Amino acid sequence: MSGSFQDIARRVIAVEVDGLRQLSDGLDDSFDRAVDTLLNATGRVIISGMGKSGHIARKMAATFASTGTPAHFVHPAEASHGDLGMMAQGDVALVLSNSGETPELADLVAYTRRFGIPLIGVASRKSSTLIRQSDVGLILPQAEEACGSGIVPTTSTTMTLALGDALAVALMEHRAFTPENFRQFHPGGKLGARLSKVRDLMHTGDALPLLTSDTQMTDALIEISKKGFGVAGVTNADGHLAGIITDGDLRRHMADLLSHKAADVMTADPTTIGPEALAEEAVAIMNQRKITCLFVVDPAGPAVAQGLLHIHDCLRVGLG
Repeated sequence: MSGSFQDIARRVIAVEVDGLRQLSDGLDDSFDRAVDTLLNATGRVIISGMGKSGHIARKMAATFASTGTPAHFVHPAEASHGDLGMMAQGDVALVLSNSGETPELADLVAYTRRFGIPLIGVASRKSSTLIRQSDVGLILPQAEEACGSGIVPTTSTTMTLALGDALAVALMEHRAFTPENFRQFHPGGKLGARLSKVRDLMHTGDALPLLTSDTQMTDALIEISKKGFGVAGVTNADGHLAGIITDGDLRRHMADLLSHKAADVMTADPTTIGPEALAEEAVAIMNQRKITCLFVVDPAGPAVAQGLLHIHDCLRVGLG
């Protein structure tokens, strides 16, 4: 029985893959015009659809909004009861309907025509009311639904979802939307953590455990203990980071530790990282070298310690 279920799954996926292939092959200059229309919006993209199309519309709005295109989902039934006021001149409406004849969309479509709001329609029939009323029509291919009977939206919703992703990515690439931009919209959760930069997590200023090269180890131990990182950076006469004192360095000089200066005990040329590097890269370096801290210096400038990143700072935000 499990094998037959797998056969069903493979058949469904194959049908939907074929639909996506037809969608890709059928793209024409109307897609370019849709992207241009979205780029020229001075307001937001209002995305709407009913039923399964509504679920896809919500996902589209979320994807647009998180990738630099302000977007909002408006339920067509609620639009007829006051939410039409959420649309204004400068906005663009992106309306989804597989048939292109969804009656609940009538008021929303009429509103865009009355107030000159550009309308991008997505439907499977070029002659449908939605496409005829639209400034730009994106036509879905007449692909087979994966349910076999043709009554359950499957392939059609998959194609619509993919078309929305294609629009979002086209807008992203045109705007040169960066991982840093993306992180600003995703500060929480695992994704936000993975896109955090070292400068977002590092300790700075008075929190840094720094010694000069001629600091006596009696004072160095006090500084290491006081700052609580288990390490201290050692600077030369120019104020540049020359070395680091770790627990291992202390153990290696245990016999006559207090008679030494910081420069005698330190490990020279320590591993560092730049402030603009991803925190995930810092974690990889610490894991590879089996260390718990990295001093932060500008890789393109003088080796002045700008901060200190501890593995616990990364673990706290979900990295590691």
